[in-house]
Amino acid sequence: MKKSKSAHQLRPLVCFLLAFALLLSSSSVTNAPESEAAAATSTSCTSPCQHYDVVVIGSEIEGVLLAQAAHKLGKSVLILDPRAKPGGQLIQGQMLVLDEPHDASKKSLVQGEMKRLFDGYNNKSIRTVEEFTKYYNGLIQSIPLRSSITIQSVQTTASGTNSRTIQSITYKASDGKPYTVSATYWVENTDFAALTSKLDLKRIPGTESLFKGGGPEPEYMAATYMLKVKNVDWNELHAATLRDYPLTNLAKKYGPGTYVDWNFGTGFSNLTANYKPKDSQLKLRGLNTTYQRNGKVIINALLIYDVNPSDAKSVSSAVNKAKNEAPYILQFLQKNIPGYSKAQLDTLPDYLYIREYDRYESEYVLKRDDLLSKRMFWDNVSIGGYPIDVQGTRRFPSGQGLGNTDRYGLPLRSFEIKGVDNLLTAGKNAGAEAAAYGSVRIQPNTGLAAQVIGIMIGREKKPLRSLNADDFKRIHQYLKKDYKIQVQS
Repeated sequence: MKKSKSAHQLRPLVCFLLAFALLLSSSSVTNAPESEAAAATSTSCTSPCQHYDVVVIGSEIEGVLLAQAAHKLGKSVLILDPRAKPGGQLIQGQMLVLDEPHDASKKSLVQGEMKRLFDGYNNKSIRTVEEFTKYYNGLIQSIPLRSSITIQSVQTTASGTNSRTIQSITYKASDGKPYTVSATYWVENTDFAALTSKLDLKRIPGTESLFKGGGPEPEYMAATYMLKVKNVDWNELHAATLRDYPLTNLAKKYGPGTYVDWNFGTGFSNLTANYKPKDSQLKLRGLNTTYQRNGKVIINALLIYDVNPSDAKSVSSAVNKAKNEAPYILQFLQKNIPGYSKAQLDTLPDYLYIREYDRYESEYVLKRDDLLSKRMFWDNVSIGGYPIDVQGTRRFPSGQGLGNTDRYGLPLRSFEIKGVDNLLTAGKNAGAEAAAYGSVRIQPNTGLAAQVIGIMIGREKKPLRSLNADDFKRIHQYLKKDYKIQVQS
């Protein structure tokens, strides 16, 4: 009897040590605090297994905002990233030319944690990749993050007539070993549908559904490779455009939307249209640039068609082609754009800005009419705005705008995957039809939604899908009072 009792007493200690050892084995950028390690106990799947309140798949900033908000409110959170390095579009792709949504009266719609980033960006304190990385690392501080994982299997159980619940996933880590985790909520936060693609879900038609249709095969907006240059004389660029004012003259000479102030420069499409890339997969569109400081400029202009972000070889090939093209683009800029005559290439990124990949049907799929009619929803988790910007594909290389928006609501249901009760989406995985996605996808729109969802996970006692209109009246009140977040018109 004594022997049996002793073994029984040791079992909790053994389980705790197993969970703690698994946590320490994670390739994390930060260490989980002791309380979170204790919270991640074996409760919902076959041992050895850790349970978390929230598991986020991918390290794009939007899902990180959800993770941080839930973590701050005491929830146990784990980020599992299939990519080798964290940060996605913002950090690894170095998409540091931020798009800011405004309503029709030109009022900024950026709220919540994203406002801190945009304030730093606009006041020049967050402009370089080092400064963005410092900001990003501050968000994931104390949240365990494991990079270079591969999902091997997803275990689900039926939870209704037409619905399932994800119980656990098993993944292979960079050490080659399999690990299993369970969670109350799962979040798809990658740029290639790492989790949702494994669940036999209904895909939302993509860009192939626009402009008379491109056929049965999926079609995606082009990716971008960000170009970084140094030794730019921004004063000369600014002065050259001032000499050609008013803006109507600038548009005639350089192309529509050409504008330069002390921080940002756009346009010059009349000039870039003359650039002929060495590879037909590439296109140099009009420039969208940010002056970082001290002669350094980052440029959003080099489109890459037909990139499959779920295929490492496709991504690697696209990056290599863009890097090889960069010296020729530099020569073109030196000869044609004021202030760039002595420019040199700066350190270039090793990843891409992926705009679009497979998205799967959510409980509510946002439509273009929702955006243009300024529709608000009872379960709003964000207020968005931005022109409906459809970037090019090989079929229509220059892209097309589908209308300007004022402000519109993004409901919680557009971030809840249909038929999987505990699966949420973040960022570019939002549920929006192709004709609406060009606006919905902008980071401050979906970033605010992610933060609000994280807050709700932390504060609400009910499952998210059980929340009703009366609950949301209360939620909207505390968002405004406690977080200065307004998500109703």
